[in-house]
Amino acid sequence: MADPRYKRILLKLSGEALMGSGKYGIDTQTLDQIAAEVGEVEAMGVETALVIGGGNIFRGVSGAAEGMDRSSADYMGMLATVINSLALQDALEKRGISTRVQSAIEMRQIAEPYIRRRASRHLEKGRVVIFAAGTGNPFFTTDTAAALRAMEIKAEVMLKATKVDGVYTADPKKDAGARRYKSLSYMDVLQKELKVMDATAVSLCMDNDLPLVVFDLTVPGNVVRMVRGEAVGTLVGKVPTVIA
Repeated sequence: MADPRYKRILLKLSGEALMGSGKYGIDTQTLDQIAAEVGEVEAMGVETALVIGGGNIFRGVSGAAEGMDRSSADYMGMLATVINSLALQDALEKRGISTRVQSAIEMRQIAEPYIRRRASRHLEKGRVVIFAAGTGNPFFTTDTAAALRAMEIKAEVMLKATKVDGVYTADPKKDAGARRYKSLSYMDVLQKELKVMDATAVSLCMDNDLPLVVFDLTVPGNVVRMVRGEAVGTLVGKVPTVIA
């Protein structure tokens, strides 16, 4: 097996990634597949942290759009991420992988409070750390939380898991002529308003020179391929914009 390119990574999963082919909730088969991929990466000696969204259960922006107070809706979305984090923790530990869930909203009965130095120590000891409850503040997405946590733990790259094999010039489901970007500069993502991550998250990555790779989670082995340094998905960073 090739040596890993990265020593420490942060993997960002959407809540929808846990649904599988369903329309709501958590698909246990999909959850186990994700746990298997994370286990392979961990077995390579790569220190692995994760952030999971909550859109498969509740999305704060949607609640606010329907008339709910935005802050209340966002807090509900944060609690949904805790549910997903605990589900993934269970799937990982069934495979014998040591994990810790750290929550930005204190709930000591089920998760540790988020403490940066403790998170780094867990990673050094070979534990997978799952960051739950976003940043703990409303009006911030889990994309922004992922970028923030990645920089706090000094991750070398952030891996953004999606259901498509990268970033395209247009929606490939609607435009047959859409072409995939091999690489993108941060500024092009912002100026072209490409929906890679929200603008705050992309700006944080740009300001701190954190590379981001957008890839297809549904293809088995993709996470391992990226950790080995293979060309998978779309790289966003201080790189020229290149269409594959």
